[in-house]
Amino acid sequence: MSDSPPSAATDNIRAIIDLERKALAASSWSARVSDAISRFAGSLWFVLCHLTAFIAWAAWNALAAPSLQFDPYPYGLLTFVVSLEGVLIATFVLIAQNRMAVQSDRRDHLNLQVDLLAEQEMTLVLRMLRRISERLNIEPEDSDQERAQKLGEETNVYELMQALEKELPDVDGHC
Repeated sequence: MSDSPPSAATDNIRAIIDLERKALAASSWSARVSDAISRFAGSLWFVLCHLTAFIAWAAWNALAAPSLQFDPYPYGLLTFVVSLEGVLIATFVLIAQNRMAVQSDRRDHLNLQVDLLAEQEMTLVLRMLRRISERLNIEPEDSDQERAQKLGEETNVYELMQALEKELPDVDGHC
């Protein structure tokens, strides 16, 4: 490991890791259980366990003595168990997806805030650069003059949002 000071990227990575750890620590036990079940249900191990169980279930109930068969063909109990499991797994997956959507919304809000701050900072930098250029009697290229003027203006996020809403298709897919 080098003795050089951490870079901005390293600091950002550490900040992101810290935010993720805090979010994980703040999650409820039910969210952690739901996530664990969703991860397991989405694994190859889950598929292999089910294939083994279904084959054993069918083989037992097809090949065992009639007095030992607990769910003879057409396997009504197996159908019930699999249906119940499907409902429960779907519910756990939805819980995990809802939690992930909330986390994504939080990240989007943070990203929007950082973007707005960066835009405000750049507007200030452009204005300062224009004043420096004026003091040094450095004229911008004619092609850059109008663009630099527009970029130096503050951005109205409400106007941008209205323009986006006007141009983007609505939820139903219509313009």
